[in-house]
Amino acid sequence: MEQVKAVGLKWIKRTAGVVPVWVADEADVKRGYEPKTVNLNYLRDQPEMLVAKCNALQADMLLWRSGYRRDPSLFDGTVRSLLLVYQRDEESAFHQLKPGSLVPYKHYLAKLEEHIGPRRVDSISGIDVIRWHKIWSRNGKHLAAASTSRAVLEAAVKHGILRRFAGCIDLREILQTARSSLPQPSRREMVITADEAIAARQAAHAAGRRSSALAYAIAYESTLRLWDVVGQWWPIDKGGISDIVDAQRDVKWFGLRWEHIDENLVLKFKPSKTDGTTGKTVTYPLMKAPMVLEELAYWPLEKRIGPIIVSEVTGLPYIARAVTDRWADDRKAAGIDSKAWARDLRASGITEGRAAGATTDDASKVAGHSGTKTTSAVYDRASEEAAGRFADARIAGRERKGNGSGNER
Repeated sequence: MEQVKAVGLKWIKRTAGVVPVWVADEADVKRGYEPKTVNLNYLRDQPEMLVAKCNALQADMLLWRSGYRRDPSLFDGTVRSLLLVYQRDEESAFHQLKPGSLVPYKHYLAKLEEHIGPRRVDSISGIDVIRWHKIWSRNGKHLAAASTSRAVLEAAVKHGILRRFAGCIDLREILQTARSSLPQPSRREMVITADEAIAARQAAHAAGRRSSALAYAIAYESTLRLWDVVGQWWPIDKGGISDIVDAQRDVKWFGLRWEHIDENLVLKFKPSKTDGTTGKTVTYPLMKAPMVLEELAYWPLEKRIGPIIVSEVTGLPYIARAVTDRWADDRKAAGIDSKAWARDLRASGITEGRAAGATTDDASKVAGHSGTKTTSAVYDRASEEAAGRFADARIAGRERKGNGSGNER
């Protein structure tokens, strides 16, 4: 296509081709102006919007040059200031996000600011949202990205309503109305079979990572979320007290510990997702989890202290990126579909139980989902009984299929 011209716009060669990028004046950058550059590739097929965005960025820079400095605690009517207040207010729900949610939220907040930051909140219409959906989803190819963008924007708008910012109530209604008419990402249907879970464990052992094999076994058998099994690193000033600290990265760790498994090998753990909300505790009898029992044979009693899953290299719990990278290696070595994610282990375990005849009510208790029929007064006992029935159904299902537990390696 013909390269559009606008103030501050440069077309820069990248691996994927020539990309439109707005570049701030070097003199202003040296004096501290940000952003230095803004990638506008998402507007390359919309010349008028591309020019308008460059003009808006240029005007913002000139305003800064004149001496104007935004107070990040004040709302000036723009989406940018709404997003900044959402992130900086001490009372904002943003500060209650768990580490696993904080990463994508920060990513999409930056994307939103880059794309629609200058827009006034009270000027946004439903037609705008529909048009943005096309951009955020790359014309329907990435519906999950568009859905998450809208969800993050709506979270900021909700905080704006609490602060009584002009236009936020109307914008929330517009977002909700637009959402009902926009295509939603399809429910994830990927299922990892017991045989594939066994193969992934074997691949991890072959790579010298017993920790990964144990993590896969616990996530698949107990249906705990993988991020609870391997744990999460929190900023040092967030959350409670932890005895696992990485001073170099200024973070501390929370997750599954050997103390969460009692002498009868019953696992009881309050997932990060329910901690601070429903308070539900997940219970599972590991004596009825063949894969876990096999892996525990590699862990003598004297080593069962502290975090259950730790890196063989660092001796510390894994960072999130390391978990996904190692799963990718093990998945490939095991011949598992490339679309299978590590977090599919939990959903696959639940699916196996349901397919083997476990009731929805039992599966709900085991997974720690809200809305169970049991009262909080008998929750612990009811969930342990439910977990036993759930585990029995899964083992019986494997035996009928002849899956076994994967003793051979």
